[in-house]
Amino acid sequence: MADSPEPSSLPRAAPGGVRAVVEASAAAAARGDPATLALVLETEGSTYVRAGALALFGARDGQVGWLSGGCIEPEIEQRAAAAAAVRGIDWMDIDTRSDEDLFAGSAPGCRGRLRLALLPLAALREWPALVDEWRRGHGDLRLEVQPGGAVVATVGDERQRWTLPAAPLPWTAAEPWRVEIAAPPSVLVLGAGPETPTLLPLLRTLGWMTTLVERRPRWSALAALADHALARSPAQALATARAHDAALVMHHHFELDREALEHLGGDGGEAIGYVGLLGPQRRREDLFRVLPAAARESLAPRLHSPIGLALGGEGPEAIALSVVAQLQRHRHGGA
Repeated sequence: MADSPEPSSLPRAAPGGVRAVVEASAAAAARGDPATLALVLETEGSTYVRAGALALFGARDGQVGWLSGGCIEPEIEQRAAAAAAVRGIDWMDIDTRSDEDLFAGSAPGCRGRLRLALLPLAALREWPALVDEWRRGHGDLRLEVQPGGAVVATVGDERQRWTLPAAPLPWTAAEPWRVEIAAPPSVLVLGAGPETPTLLPLLRTLGWMTTLVERRPRWSALAALADHALARSPAQALATARAHDAALVMHHHFELDREALEHLGGDGGEAIGYVGLLGPQRRREDLFRVLPAAARESLAPRLHSPIGLALGGEGPEAIALSVVAQLQRHRHGGA
């Protein structure tokens, strides 16, 4: 096999999903960009997104996130720029439920309604600090927006309150809107291999926070693809790891996989609700024969082995896709 590529030749994929919007908003606020965060307060009928969805307008790098298939964004962008200029909240009521909307020049044809708050980031002091708490997994981002212009944001124990000028509300509302933006999901990848160059970028594109645990020199360059990298043994990593939503055991090495599973089945890994093991069923059975009984019992209801959905295809890229597909399904309530 060829030598592993140098870290400089492995650009890290940009994060996607809500993580991309929230992180970009913090970067725009820190730079002082005339940027505005569009927050979906309510939806009705058939819409592209739900309440709590976000999109960023006016940042140096352009729009981040989508609230439709691209048809309503130009109008939102214009209104967002105006809100940024006055540092005040504007509201938008976008209703495409009538028959006439189906045949308008740029109509989405979704027969739905979106109600938005346009929040100018320049008026939200300490926004980047809140986002940093959120991306570290210290809590969900909870936003409360009041019709009069008060905005409250909390992440864990951190709380900020702002009062902004607000345009007249174009609909009737007596209560504040409260939305919750879940902290980005976090996955611990125990071991690198041929699948890793596809696996880690795909996970980041879907908004996952990735931590790669690998200390073998052969795979060290792949650390550049992860959000965090630990050059430690599985036991060392699990003894000090932050909370993770999932763990993938992918060493292609029997003893390292055994060590990882033993500690995932112990005190350091019991809180991880999804454990995936790469390899066939026979290999899993061999590993379970050498694990302590307590570890086997702990892992049994959480272990996905063989890991991945049966999507078809061959090679490491197809394996990586199947792993991410199963993980994404599990994350959103699938089996």
